[in-house]
Amino acid sequence: MSTSTPRDYDAVVIGAGFSGLALLHHLREIGLKTLVVDGEDGIGGTWWVNRYPGVRTDSEYSYYSFSFSKEVRDEWTWSQRYPSGPEVLEYLNFVADRLDLRKDIRLNARVDSAVYDEDANLWTVNLADGSSLTTKYLVSGMGVLSQAIYPDVPGIDTFRGEKYHTAHWPREDVDLTGKKVGLIGLGASGIQIVPVIAPQVDEFYVFQRTPNFIVETTNEGVSTEEMQYVRENYDAIYEKAANHPFGVAMEPAEFSALEVSPEKRREIFESKWNEGGFHFANECFNDLATNHESSELAAEFIRSKIREIVKDPATADLLSPKTYSFNGKRVPTGHGYYNTFNLPHVHLIDTASEPITQITEKGVKVGDTEYELDVLIFATGFDAMTGTLTHIDIRGRGGRTLREKWQEDGLKSNLGINANGFPNFFMSLGPQTPYSNLVVPIQLGAQWLQRALKWAEENGIERFEATPESEEWWAAETERTGKATVMYTEGKKAKAWFLGENVPGKAEEFQVYMGGGQVYQEHCRRAEAEGYVSFLAPAPVNA
Repeated sequence: MSTSTPRDYDAVVIGAGFSGLALLHHLREIGLKTLVVDGEDGIGGTWWVNRYPGVRTDSEYSYYSFSFSKEVRDEWTWSQRYPSGPEVLEYLNFVADRLDLRKDIRLNARVDSAVYDEDANLWTVNLADGSSLTTKYLVSGMGVLSQAIYPDVPGIDTFRGEKYHTAHWPREDVDLTGKKVGLIGLGASGIQIVPVIAPQVDEFYVFQRTPNFIVETTNEGVSTEEMQYVRENYDAIYEKAANHPFGVAMEPAEFSALEVSPEKRREIFESKWNEGGFHFANECFNDLATNHESSELAAEFIRSKIREIVKDPATADLLSPKTYSFNGKRVPTGHGYYNTFNLPHVHLIDTASEPITQITEKGVKVGDTEYELDVLIFATGFDAMTGTLTHIDIRGRGGRTLREKWQEDGLKSNLGINANGFPNFFMSLGPQTPYSNLVVPIQLGAQWLQRALKWAEENGIERFEATPESEEWWAAETERTGKATVMYTEGKKAKAWFLGENVPGKAEEFQVYMGGGQVYQEHCRRAEAEGYVSFLAPAPVNA
């Protein structure tokens, strides 16, 4: 290993969730002295922070876990088809203990800034407690959904009742029994919390601006036989997920929705709806994300299901998206979401036709109507993909931050892994990485970085830095594939976080790569086969 400049560590990884654990394991395997730092006081990342009622995976257990450790695979047992947040957290702690990772993880170590020293080719990581660390390689494992946002509504600080954000839920139990509760935000978190807390409360006001197409599912327990099958076939299951556009172990659909008769189409839709969850989006037809006519056929099917489930026609109509078609936003998985609106004390408030005008001391005002509340919950999501990276000062060449680079130049990176001007700084699930079941690209990305840094160390390569040409190419490719989806259909857009449209003032750019996870991995393998030349930008003359 290169030891030309004294340093505390060879690699420092920020974040102790799925990414941090995978990176720590793989970088230690090649002999890099590695430390993971995390500002929280527990392992788990997103799963440590998000503890709201109903939090669980949208992906099935069989491919929402690592494949690289036979010990973990053989010894861990999942209990639910869609594991709950506490179970995922228990799994991550099991991984940390079984692979002896905890000794190289420092908790309560929040990063304030990270500064690159061009002369020494080192990163200095400054922590909130005033201490600092030096490292050759700096890796972000901070996740894509970590930087919570609140709505920009007047009076948000004046409410005198209890106030919670799903991303900052208290560790102690929150008793909602008999209370008047309001919820703002109906992305994945809001959709998960609604059916869980609704039976507890006295009155429930759900403030909806944009409805979602939700694919309902069931959550059976995992039998001993099913778990044994997964253990015996994990390599094949993982390989199937790795070769799927969305990173799931499913059969890619073969036909367009336009190639079959209406009767056959309805039969297929019905079959995959009954199978539940992502099976509907991924196994019905091959063009539900790219062909507006096909997408609209799926949309109308789900609208018909909403009308079947929700008894009040006006409520069913409000829950049915009309301004965009299926796949126009990320499709969440539901567990009894639509049926919740049949409860007499659950009220759906349309804030699209009449917006929220103010949050008052007593509650929420929509137009001139004030809804008095005891509890107000925000499920208003995250500054996704870039938020965690721009929230702290990551300073590369010349002291320029990532935030400044992306504000001034537009969102630029090479494969979402590294950015020009930031030598030896890498991102797990960085912006412009695939729209996917995230555990799959996390593992594949950690293994790619392991091979890249092993090659660099063995060949005396001191700096990995994306070339400007590679950034321009990847930005164009990300935009091209994004614009080929129904998410970008003019006149049918739905303020998707994939485009940064959920954050006021954020540039409208594709935050994720929509060309398919398996295609993305081909690009990564090509970069490796070409000797990483697109990551070997020459240092500036004055550096």
